[in-house]
Amino acid sequence: MPWITRSLTAGVLAIGLVVALVAGTSAHAATRGTVDQGVPTSVPGASTDPLPETVLGKAWTRIPTRKKVVALTFDAGGGSGGVTSILRTLKREGITATFFLTGRWARTFPAKVRRIARAGHVLGNHTDSHGKVPDWSTTRLRRELRTTNRAVQQAAGRGTRPWFRFPYGAHTAADVIRLNELGYVPIQWTVDAAGWLGTSGGMTAARVEQRVLKALTPGAIVLMHVGQNPQDGSTLDADALPRLIDDLRARGYEFTTVESLVH
Repeated sequence: MPWITRSLTAGVLAIGLVVALVAGTSAHAATRGTVDQGVPTSVPGASTDPLPETVLGKAWTRIPTRKKVVALTFDAGGGSGGVTSILRTLKREGITATFFLTGRWARTFPAKVRRIARAGHVLGNHTDSHGKVPDWSTTRLRRELRTTNRAVQQAAGRGTRPWFRFPYGAHTAADVIRLNELGYVPIQWTVDAAGWLGTSGGMTAARVEQRVLKALTPGAIVLMHVGQNPQDGSTLDADALPRLIDDLRARGYEFTTVESLVH
């Protein structure tokens, strides 16, 4: 009968509408859940690939290997006086390094960021303001990560995930978990070359080199800086780099990056 057909049609349409509404609500909730957890999927250039479980729960101080390899890393949060020299040395020696950039530094020196990226080096997140992460709420931390990623993306054409370095190295176990949930792997260091102390702090290029060699171990992560000392203008990490590379190779070491943690 016609009225039965009309009733069945109306019922099917009603069920379809309910299913569509539920599906739409579920999709929205799933998207909102991703954002609430802090994964910056909406940030251009940010990777959305899940992190391997093997890298979670730890702030890495060395690459876990018995091979004689070293990862050179450079923090960029102050000046840029050593960038040209560092990039020239790395290019000449055929070495890829990792650069941890603050958002503020990326906005101040966008041309330097582009040079680092175009040279093929790995980019990492060093927060926007270079503050102490343990003092921040998750909301503040998420904002710092997103702001930095966006600044680096705009200058370099690619973002910073998943690599992160705590300013001053300051962190708690809970901070490591927060970073993992936000899509980042915290990278610390085996040795701080300490060239940032400058000649006014009693350092020399030779002392920078000796600090690194004294702490040398397979998988060592070396922390250096791209900026000049604000008091004396020295760039000791950049100055020490050529001879340091020679001495590392003389000891049988090759070079890797923090990306070897996930490859």
